[in-house]
Parts: sequence; structure tokens; C-alpha cells
Amino acid sequence: MSTPSPTISHPLAVALALSLGAAVALGLSRFSYGLLLPPMRDDLGWSYLLAGAMNTCNALGYFLGALATPALLRRMGTWRLLMAGSVLASIFMLLSGFVSDTTALFLQRLCAGAASAFVFVAGGVLAARLGSLQGERAGFIIGLYYGGTGFGIALSALLVPATLSSAQQHGAAHGWQSAWLALGIACLLATALMALPARSIGEARLMQGQAQRFSSKDFGCGLAAYFMFGAGYIGYMTFVVALLKQQGMSPQLITVFYTLLGLAVVASSRIWARMLDRNKGGQSLAILNALLGLATLIPALTSAAPFIFLSGLVFGAVFLSVVASTTALVRHNLPPESWPAGISAFTAVFAFGQIAGPVLVGWIADGQAGLERGLVASSVLLLIGAALAMGQKALVAGR
Repeated sequence: MSTPSPTISHPLAVALALSLGAAVALGLSRFSYGLLLPPMRDDLGWSYLLAGAMNTCNALGYFLGALATPALLRRMGTWRLLMAGSVLASIFMLLSGFVSDTTALFLQRLCAGAASAFVFVAGGVLAARLGSLQGERAGFIIGLYYGGTGFGIALSALLVPATLSSAQQHGAAHGWQSAWLALGIACLLATALMALPARSIGEARLMQGQAQRFSSKDFGCGLAAYFMFGAGYIGYMTFVVALLKQQGMSPQLITVFYTLLGLAVVASSRIWARMLDRNKGGQSLAILNALLGLATLIPALTSAAPFIFLSGLVFGAVFLSVVASTTALVRHNLPPESWPAGISAFTAVFAFGQIAGPVLVGWIADGQAGLERGLVASSVLLLIGAALAMGQKALVAGR
């Protein structure tokens, strides 16, 4: 059974600390790769297909981790799984600073993806539990957790260029390895900072006999839309920096672009909180997917800096709120004991979409059409996701 609801004196501070889990799982562990892709590709002679496959491998690990998470939650408890996953993700990030073999890097991305899934799902369950204790602020609390990814993106935007520059000045053979080491250290620090606040939320461990009702038929449209989101958004996050570099944007402007994108992710928790609380079905998922589709299309149509920055701000202000919208969908329509099963199912579908996305965009980018056509494909997937989400209705028996 779940432990009694704790009394939390400073719920926003706890939510902010918990959001560091999302920063580790996605902002630092996954989305930093978009910044590292150009120097790694230049140094190791990768094609765009191979570079995209590196993030596909990360998504495969994430998918496998999401499948294993429900059983691990029952065995370990939510907080312990959160901590174990975060420590493992940090270690795998550090290991990337010591290898240059492509096979070894594939293995690192696979393992880091699995550990990230443990962190992201366990953190999502704790965020939903914390939100349920806050009544009308539940949507904001959940959004704040997922918005923590923006802290990781912004920190990556500052750490990676600075570390690459320092490594180049010192004549490092593979300067990108120093960046992986710096990111791994940042993950360990984030893990330490969130440990005690996350524990104060209380365990919500489920015993073997406790029912976890979740039917994929009830959430068919939502799951299909979320798959399209996973396949579509990851193309932008994997290749947009490479595209901006190809279009001639200066490294300084790229750093500003990526930092602002990350800060927009943080702000998204406030922007969409009321909508997430109000909509019980797939309306939020549809609106956010549509906005993402339009934002993704912009860099494929123009290289003008004002429009590129608009794309990054809109994309950042929306994409993690899509994730928050599925957690809100589960929270609105299922009892608390079913939240882990629901969040894990959506996470697995999300991860499966991400497996396809980078390879598809990389394959298109290696052709004559280039990266621009790859982002057009991503935009189309997101718009299809928006259409599918409109079919997701609130459950009749939902809360």
C-alpha cells in the first residue's frame, strides 16, 4: 500500500529539486548530444545516419528501461529507483569521456537511455503524487518537474561549448570527451541535490497484489499521438544545432539559441498549467503537438535568425509540456495505484517513437534534400500526432 500522505512545507522547492531528475534524464543525458553531434561527427567521420542512430540507440535503451520500470518500482520503491537510475545515468555519461570507439559509444548510449527511463518514470510518479497533494496547483507541479529538462538543456548549452573550447586550447585528441566528463559531473551534482527533497514526498511503493488497472484500448488515440510526438520531436532536438551550423550561424548565436530553448522549457510549466488541469482528454496533447509541428517547420523554410529564435522559443515552451500532458491525462483518468502503469506505458510508446525518429531524419538528411527535408518529415509526424490526439476522450469513469 502507499504510505500516508506527508506534510510538505515547501512544495515548490521540493518540485524544483525533483525537476533535477528530469534535467539528468533528458536535459543532460539526451539533449546535450545535439550539441556534441557536430564535433563528434567531424572527428569520427560519421554520416548523419550513423549520428542519428546514436540517439536511436539511446532511445532503444530508454524503451527497454521503460518496460522494466513497473517491476522495478514494485521491487525497489519509487525513490530508490529514482536515485539508482540517476547515479547510473551519471556514470554512463562519465564513461563516454574515456572511449572513442563507435561500438562502445553505442553501448554507452543504450545503457544511459535505460537508466534515464528509470529516472524519468520514477520522477513522474513522484511528481504526480506531489501534485495530488497540492490540489489546484497539480498541473503546475507536474509541469515544473518536466520543465526541469530545460535546466539541463540550458546547462548543456553553457557547459559543452566552454569545455570544447578549453579542450581545443589544450590540444586534446578528442575534445568532445571532456564535454561528456563535464556533463557526467553535472549529473552527479544534480543527483545529490535532489535526493533528500525527493525522499520527503514519501514512498508510493505498490505491493504485488495491488491492482494497477491500465487498458491500452482506453488510451489508444493518446498512445498513438504520443508515439508520433516521440518520432517527430527528437529529429529537431538531434539535428537542429547541426542544421544551424550548416546554415552558417555563429557558435555564439547557437549557444544563445540553445540556452533560450532550455529556459523556455522551464517557463512552460507556468504557461500550460491551467490547460493541463482543465482538459481531461487529449485536447492538450493535440494543441501542443500542433504547435510543435509548426515550430519544427520554421528552420526548414528559413535561416533568418529572428525566425530561428522564434522556432527555438516556441519549441522549448511546448515540447516537455507534451510529456506533462500525458501524465495529467493518466492522473485525471486513473486511480493513484494505476499511475505507475499508465506513466510507464506512455513512456514506452514515447521511447519507441524516438527509436524511429533519428534514423529516419538522418537517412533523409544524407540524401540530396539535406537536413531541411528531415525536419519537414519531423513536422509532418507531429501534425499527424495532433490529429490523432483529438480522438482521445476522457474516460467515463475518470476522476
